[in-house]
Amino acid sequence: MRQAPSIPVIEVPSQTLTGYDTYPTSLEGVISSSVRAKVSGYITQVLVDEGQAVKKGQSLFKLETQSLDADAAAAKANVEAAKVDVDKLKPLVEKGIIGSVQLKTAEARYNQAMATFNSISANIGYATIKSPVSGYVGAIPYRQGALVSPSDPLTTVSQVDNVFAFFSMNEKQYLNMLQITEGESLDDKIGNMAEVELELVNGQIYSHKGKIKTITGQVNPTTGTVSFRATFPNPNRLLAHGNSGKVLIPKIYEDKPVIPEASIYEEQGKTYLYKVGADSVAVEALIEIEAKVGQLLIIEEGLKKGDKIVYQGLDKVRDQMKISPRLVPFDSVAGKLKVAFK
Repeated sequence: MRQAPSIPVIEVPSQTLTGYDTYPTSLEGVISSSVRAKVSGYITQVLVDEGQAVKKGQSLFKLETQSLDADAAAAKANVEAAKVDVDKLKPLVEKGIIGSVQLKTAEARYNQAMATFNSISANIGYATIKSPVSGYVGAIPYRQGALVSPSDPLTTVSQVDNVFAFFSMNEKQYLNMLQITEGESLDDKIGNMAEVELELVNGQIYSHKGKIKTITGQVNPTTGTVSFRATFPNPNRLLAHGNSGKVLIPKIYEDKPVIPEASIYEEQGKTYLYKVGADSVAVEALIEIEAKVGQLLIIEEGLKKGDKIVYQGLDKVRDQMKISPRLVPFDSVAGKLKVAFK
């Protein structure tokens, strides 16, 4: 008689695990101000570098003002000439030699000349482009010699001591989240929400945790999603305006059946494993998975605490096959997977 194969088996435990729901996010400085020229011109000087800390009002760029300087000189000459005319006509009007109409005309010409001069002078002032806020300089796409206009963004100055992480979730996820969070009002629930984590694009977890600060509370009719904003501290400036990543929201699964991912197989979009009964017969069983935490699966339907299942060697097992179960302690399995239960 053929001997039944020895197959590793585990007893399904019930555990409490913390998993994470992940959402793509884009990061922005708490304050992010676009810097643009107010007048067109050629850049003659770039006074800062990318990533440099600047103060509000600090000069960032200078534009060529040669033609404006010439215009200003001509406008100033017109002002002086108009003032001479006004000064010459005033005593004549006072003595009644001429009527007041000529003086009023001269004064109008003087006011027009002064307005033109002031406008040109302001444009000369605009040729020195200053930072609208204190912060850090972003990318500088235009350099010395480039012709720029008010429509061209010269750079961005951002305050990144804290950063905003913007993300969204669908309506069902949003309602589920509200349901498990304590609080009567939306503001109460936001205040009671657990801290969130940030996964960077390289897969590393950012060292500081963040907090959800705002939720729109309204479903976008176009995307069917609700928008969130979390805030993360950024004391070392490791995060920059424009970064991307994933926001990780913790979710606790209490007293749930859990099994290793290695214990399942899939066919036609359904998930199966082998239960092992008291008669040591492996029986194919359909299960529903609620969530995955690391290499462990949290079971929603099809298993309960105390069930025995085939742990490894699924390729050696068939439905209704007699096996020789070799019980493996679940703690040793979890230890290999480096799972920390809560």
